[in-house]
Amino acid sequence: MRKVSLVLLGAVLGASAVTLGSQTRMFMGGTAIAAAYDTYRSLNLFGDVFEKVRTDYVEAPDEQKLVESAINGMLTSLDPHSSYMDAKSFADMRVQTKGEFGGLGIEVTQEDGFVKVVTPIDDTPASKAGILSGDLISAIDDDSVQGLTLNQAVEKMRGPVNTAVKLTVLRGPSKDSKETKEFKITRAVIQIKAVKSEVKDDIGYIRITQFTEQTDEGLRKAMKTIQNDIAADKFKGYVLDLRNNPGGLLDQSIAVVNAFVDKGEIVSTRGRNADETQRYNARPGNDLSKGKPVVVLVNGGSASASEIVAGALQDHKRATIIGTRSFGKGSVQTILPLGPNNGALRLTTARYYTPSGRTIQAKGIEPDIQVIADVPDEFKGKDVDTKGEAALKGHLKTGDEEKSGSQALPIPTDPTKDKQLIAAIDFLHGAKKADLATPTVETPAPAKTAN
Repeated sequence: MRKVSLVLLGAVLGASAVTLGSQTRMFMGGTAIAAAYDTYRSLNLFGDVFEKVRTDYVEAPDEQKLVESAINGMLTSLDPHSSYMDAKSFADMRVQTKGEFGGLGIEVTQEDGFVKVVTPIDDTPASKAGILSGDLISAIDDDSVQGLTLNQAVEKMRGPVNTAVKLTVLRGPSKDSKETKEFKITRAVIQIKAVKSEVKDDIGYIRITQFTEQTDEGLRKAMKTIQNDIAADKFKGYVLDLRNNPGGLLDQSIAVVNAFVDKGEIVSTRGRNADETQRYNARPGNDLSKGKPVVVLVNGGSASASEIVAGALQDHKRATIIGTRSFGKGSVQTILPLGPNNGALRLTTARYYTPSGRTIQAKGIEPDIQVIADVPDEFKGKDVDTKGEAALKGHLKTGDEEKSGSQALPIPTDPTKDKQLIAAIDFLHGAKKADLATPTVETPAPAKTAN
């Protein structure tokens, strides 16, 4: 009966699709109908395979896991950011976007079968243990991550607070010369303080660690506090630090830009069809910056929502971008709940574009002033670049030149050793771009020899 039910479900879905789209298909002729027939024949094939596995596999399989694995296989064939979340993972995700959850404190993706660290979140167990952006997690508690979905790997890293987990990490300049390192990290309740701020003499420094539901409110409180603490005639401007910020909620990134601009487009998202384009504009009266100059700091760990903010402020000529090229994640994921206890689908539904129409996908934001951070002694000789979106298997193509990521080092705890922050402060104090930029070292071309 299971086989019959599954096959009939495919047939019912097919009939519904043809009925709903009957007017369109009449004009399209037999080609569309033939394509639909092929699709539903393939669904019947899936039903046949599922039934064979269910009845003939050497051991009785977990049928729910079989279905979930099939769904994940379909989604991971699309791009690195589409995935299925079971009910528990979906609940965990909703808690995380509120800014408080249990775990290690790392933003991850999947690459070549490994779990790749996009960035460790500030002041979390992972960050304090020395996990770096670009690290490849090959094993969790000595169990290989090969064959696991991203959600399964994340689930293994989660656990009760104050319990330890062992991560085996590959780190190095290339795939063939990576060093294996082991980290024993104690899980904790991750309370992300989305916005941190301080006054640095005549400059307001604001660091956004992630775009959660708390970000907009935290930013506006920080800006008001800074404006109260610095006399208006002495206030030189803001440094907005988005380094190693992996992104988050789209609406929060829009609100952050709106805190510095009073009009104009902030970002547009363009889906599969032209009528799905959405444009998000600044709302007049929400700009709290009072026209003060802004510098935005980015690096290879700045992704997604961070790039929306940096790109919008750059296009509006409202901020000067300092640092190194950002990660290059220019796609939008929509969370589609699948009903009670069925989890949700995280599906890439659109690409986003900056106000000038630039795509950041697999390219990133190029800083106006490139300032390469000094590499601490413990990282010298090691790979400190993220490689970015362009290095992720199956990433969305744009048809344009792709660029790899850049430095994603931990932010120095000692501000006197933070070369990029120092450059931002010097710029707001009037230093020239040419005096701040780190020259790009070109690799010399090999000498030509006569044959």
